[in-house]
Parts: sequence; C-alpha cells; structure tokens
Amino acid sequence: MDNILTNKDLKPTENQDRTWSKWNITALWIGMSISIPTYTLASSMIDQGWSWQATITSITMGNIIVLIPMLLNAHPGTKYGIPFPVLLRSSFGIFGANIPALIRALVACGWFGIQTWIGGSATYKILIHILPHEITKYDYITYLNITTLELLCFLCFWTLQLIIINFGMKSIKIVENIAAPLLILMGLSLFILTWYYIGNIKIIITNLSPVTKNFSSAIWGAGLTCGVGFWGTLALNIPDFSRYAKSQKEQIIGQIIGLVPTMTTFAFIGAMITNATIFIFGSRISDPIIVLNKMTNNSFISIITMICIMIATLTTNLAANVVSPANDFSNLNPKKISFKTGAFITSILGILIMPWNIYNNTSQYLFTWLVGCGAMLGAIGGIMIADYFILKKCKLNIPQLYKQESIYKYKHGFNIKAMLSLILGISVSIPGFLSALNIIHTHAIFHAIYERAWFVGFFISGISFIIFNYNKNNH
Repeated sequence: MDNILTNKDLKPTENQDRTWSKWNITALWIGMSISIPTYTLASSMIDQGWSWQATITSITMGNIIVLIPMLLNAHPGTKYGIPFPVLLRSSFGIFGANIPALIRALVACGWFGIQTWIGGSATYKILIHILPHEITKYDYITYLNITTLELLCFLCFWTLQLIIINFGMKSIKIVENIAAPLLILMGLSLFILTWYYIGNIKIIITNLSPVTKNFSSAIWGAGLTCGVGFWGTLALNIPDFSRYAKSQKEQIIGQIIGLVPTMTTFAFIGAMITNATIFIFGSRISDPIIVLNKMTNNSFISIITMICIMIATLTTNLAANVVSPANDFSNLNPKKISFKTGAFITSILGILIMPWNIYNNTSQYLFTWLVGCGAMLGAIGGIMIADYFILKKCKLNIPQLYKQESIYKYKHGFNIKAMLSLILGISVSIPGFLSALNIIHTHAIFHAIYERAWFVGFFISGISFIIFNYNKNNH
C-alpha cells in the first residue's frame, strides 16, 4: 500500500472489527431515521400544500426506492471491508475519486450544520425555561440573522458532537444502541399529545385547504425526489458502515428492518402533527421544537422533550453526517488528514454555511436543498452501481486500490469516462436548479427534469458510463 493513498481509517476493516449484527444496523437506522429532519421533511411538505396522503406515500416510496441503491452499494463494503472513498477509486480513478467524494462530503457538511442548528435550538429552548428572562434576552445579530444566545447554543451543541467524535466509530455505535428505544417512545408520545389536544383523530387526518399538491403530482414530481434525496447521501457512503457488518445477510436484513418502517412511521407523525397545528394554533407550524413548546406549558416536560430532541439529533448527525465526510476529506491526503481531522473540517464547514437560513425556509429546504443535492448524488450513485455490478461483476482488486501505479490509475489517476458521465448526469438539472433559486426563468420542461433530479442524474450517468465502457475489458 502507498502511504499517500492510505491510513488506518481507510484500510480494509479487519475481521475482528466486523462485529455489527442486523440489530446493530437496525438500531443505526432507527437512530438516524427518527430525527427532526425526518419530521420536517413531512411537515415541510404539509406546510407547502401537500395532502398528508401524498406526503406519506411519496416519502415511503422514496425510501423503498433509495433502499435499492443502498443495499447495492453496501455490498462491496461488507465483501471487501473498504470505505466509500476507496470504493470510488474503482470507478473514478485513484485521484479522480476525490471529486465525487468531495461532492458527497460538502452535502454532508450542509446536513451536519442543519442538524447542529436543530440541536442548538433545543438547547436554546431549555435555557429559555431555566434562565431569567433578562439573561436570555440577547441582542439580535443582523448579519447572521439569529440572536447571540441562539448562536452560543449552536456552538455548544457543535462542541458536544466534537467531544463524542473524538472517541471514534465505537462511540457512535454505543450512542445509537442507547438512543433508539428512547427515540421511538418520544415520537409516539408526541403523537399522543397532539391527539389529546385535538380529542378526535378524524380531525387530525382531515386535509384543510389549500391543498395545492394533489396525490399524483406530488408523488411523481418533487415529492418523490425529496423522499429519495433525503437519504441520497447514505445511499452512496453506506460502505462506511456496512464494512463493519458480520455478513451480507446481516447488513441486508438490518437495513430493510430499520429504514423504511421507521421513516414511514416518524414521517407520519410529523405530517399528522403539522396537519393538526392549524386546528390547535390557527396556522400550520412545521418546526416541532416550536410545536412542543406551545403544547407543553409545564417547564419540566418541555425540558425533557428538548433533551430527547437533542439525543435524536445527536445520533443522526454523528452517524449520517460525520463518518462519511471525515473519510472523504481523509482521502484527499491520507498521510496528513486522519478521520478525526476530517470530522473537524466537516464541523467547521457546517458552521460556515449558516444552516439556519436553509432550515427556517421550508421552500428552500425542500426544493433547493433536497432536490438540488439529489441531482449530484443520483449521478454518482448511477456510476458506482454500473461500475461495480455491471462492468466489474462485483470483483475488485483490493491491493490495487491502494497503489498509485495500478489498474485503477486510468489516465493520470482520473477516469475521464466517469467524469464525463458525472457531468452529463448533473448538467441537465442545472437550468431547473437556477430557476428554483430565481436566478433565471426557464422552460417548463427544465422544471420537470429538476423535480426528478435524482432519477435523471442516476440513469443518465449510469447508462452513459456503461455506453462509454462498452466492449472494454474491465478489471
């Protein structure tokens, strides 16, 4: 192995470290799925005019669909024990792998920032209950668009995560196992509390006008893309976790049990509660932290629920948004950037994007963030699956993945065919993305393409890559 291409975090997982059973993987997915972003994925759709039926169906279908590339990309992780950025070397080249790895890493940095803001918001609400009003009344920072106390709480939660990250992957596994049962209880309690306030479940499932997105248009358009794009990141870097699985059977069963049922259940809770807020408060409220504080007049109950939200956010953020970008940044220069250094880079970038501006705008959260990220992530996933399953028939030369002079060098370390396929898959969604940002006005066809960005990118890049390599002798 060349030192420039490896370190202890990027090396294949040793047999003695492959200890994750299906229940560990199930707990991982429960911990990641039962989170505030899952809730707000559904609640934001309701807030934007989706019916609850269209919301739940599109999220459920999206998760069933994204489970397929998730299981496929997990296969090489379990078979060879290699992480995501090393797997990318097979299709993109020894050095070309850094390009899709960085794309995925930057998306994860955004998610890390969003989740950290949620955890900081819960911390802020706790302080509001326990500190005198004079202390909590801090000045508003105009150029940041938040108060001083909100910023301090954000940074405190950010620091807490860095402390846990310092203990590595084993600490993440422990946190997930402890948190999963607690998070299920929290979600059910929140739904029961809403039911108690309404008094009639028939009212909760009543769609109030305006419902601007009917069942079919929501599902076959942006709704389904949001459902897929939500876990589009994990569909790529799932080898970072499956490399620790005991067997293919364990990772497959664990993911099937853990992902779709949990996401559907918690998204249902988010949709129903948001649907009910108009009856309780007179307007739709998509932020669960605000809803909880309005519903729980008792300070003690409010503090307990905020702590549960912090735990939910912590487990999701550590697993979904730290492990992969840390490995991705490490892959840039394995000799100088360790897993912990990569995690620190992730955390810094998560602050710089000012995530509260994304999270607090439901339209931007859905149509700019989730759909826009889907265009890039789908294109990368299409190339990875086409390369590993169709072109290489699930056979990789692992020692060659860690050498500069190898069969995966391609042209100066870059596979030009993979790069071109990636560009083709992403570029078709750019006009629609710019239109979503109100930068340009474009034809309706580009809006339709953009609303299906993950699927368009996946198939265009995957099929292009196969065509470019047709009749080529792949290793």
